[in-house]
Amino acid sequence: MRFAPLPAKSEAPLISLSRTIAIANQKGGVGKTTTAINLGASLAAAEMKTLLIDCDPQANASSGLGLRKDPRRRSLYHAFAEQASPASLIQPTELPGLDVLPSDRNLVGAAVELLANDRREFCLKEALQPLRERYDFILLDCPPALDILTVNALTAAETLLIPIQCEYFALEGVSELLDTRLRIRRNLNPQLEIEGILLTMFDDRTNLTHQVAQDLRDYFGSQVFKTVIPRNVRLAEAPSHGKPIIVYDIRSRGAESYLELAKEIMKK
Repeated sequence: MRFAPLPAKSEAPLISLSRTIAIANQKGGVGKTTTAINLGASLAAAEMKTLLIDCDPQANASSGLGLRKDPRRRSLYHAFAEQASPASLIQPTELPGLDVLPSDRNLVGAAVELLANDRREFCLKEALQPLRERYDFILLDCPPALDILTVNALTAAETLLIPIQCEYFALEGVSELLDTRLRIRRNLNPQLEIEGILLTMFDDRTNLTHQVAQDLRDYFGSQVFKTVIPRNVRLAEAPSHGKPIIVYDIRSRGAESYLELAKEIMKK
């Protein structure tokens, strides 16, 4: 499978009080939400004040950080539909330095309502503006679709992090996502760069995993993170307990990998 190489990052630094990273891949099951939760926790553990915004109506990032479903709790939907202050919607987590702006199923309705808004692609960017001075990192967990919610996240972000499962079919949607990123750059957010491509569910026992990883490194070069996220039972268990992996099992391979990823990102 052939891919066009990604353009290098621009040399001019982006001017922002925080670093906003959209974590996106329209294919589900590639470790996108797992990465959002555990990268956020690892950055917070490194004393980086971090906000995770759950942009997915499935709200898995919210539940994975211990927020049980509560119909009374206000969410990102209220920022879109009622112009509620995002600061009033933020919830703390058990990990100091990590906050979450939760989602819920009502966000499906917001996606429809946004279509009638003349500035529908900029709603999230405008909502985030007052929060940028409060955080070192803002992570946007996108839904597994190239819909208006994902477009909002890509318009609000400075960089795009793409998790890719090390299996053949997981590669198929990458070109479409990169095409979307180029359209976003042309029309909505000329500053959107590639944070990196993250290899997830890495099983070093299989030839296919190594072949996919090598193909990606051949075509994308240094845009692929050195850190890989292994298949790990403890990492898969952690969300059902509402905990990031560094809280659930700090000694696991999954925890070690996400701490390494956080270090790699902080060095950029």
